[in-house]
Amino acid sequence: MTTRHTIDDSAPGVAGEVELAVEGMTCASCVARVEKKLSKIPGAEATVNLATESARVTLSQPVDVDDLLGAISAAGYSGRVARVTGTSDAADPAAEDTAAADRGADLRRRLIVSAVLTVPVVLLSMLPALQFPGWQWAVAALALPVVTWGAWPFHRSAARAARHGASTMDTLVSLGIAAATGWSWWALTLGGAGEIGMRMELTLLPARSGHAATPELYLEVAAVVATFLLAGRYTESRSRRRAGDALRSLLELGAKDVTRVTMAGGHRTEERIPVSALEVADLFAVRPGEKIATDGVVVEGASAVDTSLLTGEPAPVDVAAGDEVTGATINTSGSLLVRATRVGEQTTLAQIARMVTRAQTGKAPVQRIADRISAVFVPIVLLLAAATVGAWLVLGYPPAAAFTAAVAVLIIACPCALGLATPTALLVGTGRAAQLGIVIKGPEILESTRQIDTMVLDKTGTLTAGHMRLADVALPALAAPAAAHDGDDPDTVLRLAGAAESGSEHPVARAITEAAAARSGQLPRSSGFVNHPGQGVTATVELGRAEYTVLVGRPGWLTTQGVGGAGPQDPVGRLHAEAEGTGATAVVVAWEGRAHGVLVLRDEVKPTAAVAVAELRGLDVNVHLLTGDNRAAAEHVADRVGIAREHVLAEVLPQDKLDVVARLQAAGHVVGMVGDGVNDAAALAQAGRQGLGLAMGTGTDVAIEAGDITLMRGDPRAVPSALRISRATLRIVRQNLFWAFAYNVAAIPLAALGLLNPMIAGAAMAASSVIVVANSLRLRRTG
Repeated sequence: MTTRHTIDDSAPGVAGEVELAVEGMTCASCVARVEKKLSKIPGAEATVNLATESARVTLSQPVDVDDLLGAISAAGYSGRVARVTGTSDAADPAAEDTAAADRGADLRRRLIVSAVLTVPVVLLSMLPALQFPGWQWAVAALALPVVTWGAWPFHRSAARAARHGASTMDTLVSLGIAAATGWSWWALTLGGAGEIGMRMELTLLPARSGHAATPELYLEVAAVVATFLLAGRYTESRSRRRAGDALRSLLELGAKDVTRVTMAGGHRTEERIPVSALEVADLFAVRPGEKIATDGVVVEGASAVDTSLLTGEPAPVDVAAGDEVTGATINTSGSLLVRATRVGEQTTLAQIARMVTRAQTGKAPVQRIADRISAVFVPIVLLLAAATVGAWLVLGYPPAAAFTAAVAVLIIACPCALGLATPTALLVGTGRAAQLGIVIKGPEILESTRQIDTMVLDKTGTLTAGHMRLADVALPALAAPAAAHDGDDPDTVLRLAGAAESGSEHPVARAITEAAAARSGQLPRSSGFVNHPGQGVTATVELGRAEYTVLVGRPGWLTTQGVGGAGPQDPVGRLHAEAEGTGATAVVVAWEGRAHGVLVLRDEVKPTAAVAVAELRGLDVNVHLLTGDNRAAAEHVADRVGIAREHVLAEVLPQDKLDVVARLQAAGHVVGMVGDGVNDAAALAQAGRQGLGLAMGTGTDVAIEAGDITLMRGDPRAVPSALRISRATLRIVRQNLFWAFAYNVAAIPLAALGLLNPMIAGAAMAASSVIVVANSLRLRRTG
């Protein structure tokens, strides 16, 4: 196979970390085989992830990439290089996505064709009234494509496992289909069942004499098993494909091209180039509304930069010459000239991408229950089938009777209900969750929900609205009546400030203008707007027959502009300090040379946040608050929703968020993480390794894709609802698995003793499927 990598052939190999894409894995035993083969290479330590179909190999010494790919091939799978850390060696994401889509489309085609052909096979086989002369040959013709082409993924997987001395659930599926089909074709061609006019008759016990009745056909059993399990495999394939969307969405956030600036001979030259061509120390221009191309330092200009990508906080950061800026953040107002300090894989965005990748490809303790059991169950069934044939022959029964009993053992053991146990519960559970605005991505994320004892909640966008709103207009008269000025009232202060700020695009200015317009209607006319980046604004506002020079900004800046009453000891100055001490964003409004009031803006707490926290406590879950905002703001929100201050972690960066989740996990807690920003993506993925990542659907695409569960409503109450539905779905899955195996354990001995006709065995298998489906339907009342 072709391997895409750029390693120098003369080099002894690569060291560090290599990410490989692995195709063809279907169960936990596949993962174990690939890990075992890769880890046998000296200096290699491998972690293989089934959901993402990837392997992360940490190399303590140089290893040839071809040796890694050879190990995957030796395990029976195909692999290719996805990324070599520290190099430009990476697979094409578009090609990877296309390959996954092609595999899903192939399964979908097989499922549709198999379902269409299986319906008449079942009707003709089970309803004697429909059995026209030669019906059995029509059934054989219809079933043949289903049990060969349709079931080919199971046969191929079983053969791959057999070549390496292993067995999986696909082994039983393949053997069951093959046994039922092989016996049916023997019965048709050599056993007399192919005679025109023959009809199926239901018998309770298999014939034991050499003069047995016409042998039964089991083509409908083989077709139904293949179709049902194809449906489950297709659903699983769609879930897996979404696992890589978080990283793709993250990488798409960055700018695609940039205006590089060259200074030569006093002349400034600009050219538009791809971001990948930008190098460290290059100068580049960032105009208002553009994304900052890469990490750097501002050389010229001043602006407000929307950094919610990293901090999750709605308030932009004012930057000027000498300040650092981060790639993929958005320049909201002024023009900037920036010198690049980090490019490519060294940027903050790339580092977050690596965190998401590592968290997703990490080894989770969760393994698929069905595959764990089948690792022991399959060999036992094969031995029992062989022992059944031998015992019957030794006891003197004819080969046909012995083979009938052995086929009954294989058919009753064929895990149709086992294949339905998880998909049906997931289908019903996720359907019910969707009605409540909760999207559960796959069965693999449910196993640890029952043990979750700690829930980490992001503040902005999760417990709060995620954008600034005017919370209060504070006047000095409220604190010191003697300091009040004639004509001062909240409406006047807000109207003048709103009119002055109407010329600004700053998020704080927009919040003030919107609040003023909502309270007073049409705002007064303003002119002469001047923006002082990072400090405030000035404008002339017409109010009635008078004109006022209105200033809105920081107290220190107002003092430098000759405004009185804004100092630390003045009433207005004290009001400003008190507001910021609670974590609010506050600005002072002044005119006629005097500070008149303070506008207090907050990211308001959602009305249902306190109820959600109380419900989580009712589920025996400890609640923590995690935010990049300052501690005062975090504690203000915690007090409002009922979270203990000792469980508040503030002023954390994306790496810190991941570390907090990992630290709680290392302390023995099963952690759920709720977030909505890019800065939460790595922590969400980390939580999903051993617990649960829940993303608010009102947040960024990256967070949504990194999370295991998406809460589409943006209502914090969806968090405890998601836990309840997840736990109920897991409980139903376990019940289904119990019933799927319970009937096997009870019926296999009966089949081996000749007390169970293969036809009855097929009916029992179908009954077990009905039980599993009916049990799953109970989830429609959960929530």
